[in-house]
Amino acid sequence: MRNKNKASHTGKTVKHAPNPVDLYVGSRVRMRRLMLGMSQTKLADTIRLTFQQVQKYEKGTNRMGASRLTQIAQVLQVPVSFFFEGAPGESSTATGTAAASSTAYVSEFVSSRDGLALTKAFIGIKDAKLQRRIVNLVEEIMESRED
Repeated sequence: MRNKNKASHTGKTVKHAPNPVDLYVGSRVRMRRLMLGMSQTKLADTIRLTFQQVQKYEKGTNRMGASRLTQIAQVLQVPVSFFFEGAPGESSTATGTAAASSTAYVSEFVSSRDGLALTKAFIGIKDAKLQRRIVNLVEEIMESRED
């Protein structure tokens, strides 16, 4: 385990914020785990960790090495690249940066409990016309709030 506290030149301990990419990858791990209905304990048991370690990975407090991320990807049934899609700093162009920012917002919503519940419920509706009507309703609600 890495010590996140670094000694400063004054001898005091300085705590650094997690790296934005570590936070993003952790949130994608959490999102995928929740999409599969898997608990932190189940994921931890499968890869021989404690649920607290999984929790630290998901919060971005601890970094994941390549082999650990590969293990988690296998358990969560996604390619490793899934965890980096839309990650901060992924694109250097202005358009890419705006897209990554937009993707991060969507990822944050989908990884929330309500976002996940809404996504699962929506996907469960097999009638494409009904799905379109729901989207139209939500868009109308948003338009009426903007007035």
